[in-house]
Amino acid sequence: MAKIKGAIVVDIEHCKGCEVCIDACPTQVIEMHEQVNGKGYHYAYMAQPDACTGCTNCAIVCPDGVITVYRKKMAE
Repeated sequence: MAKIKGAIVVDIEHCKGCEVCIDACPTQVIEMHEQVNGKGYHYAYMAQPDACTGCTNCAIVCPDGVITVYRKKMAE
């Protein structure tokens, strides 16, 4: 069975830093960035990109729908 590699893209200008995605991530990929967006909010980003499985939990729980998840099958 092929391994699944995931990646997320966060719309940083619309992320309000609620941190719900951090708790929803089973592999602890997401953290809040030290920098702020144009509205003054710390935004979510992939701190551990190699650990992402593409489970989509973060995108499902995001109240503003600013997270897009990509999944790719990797050769074994």
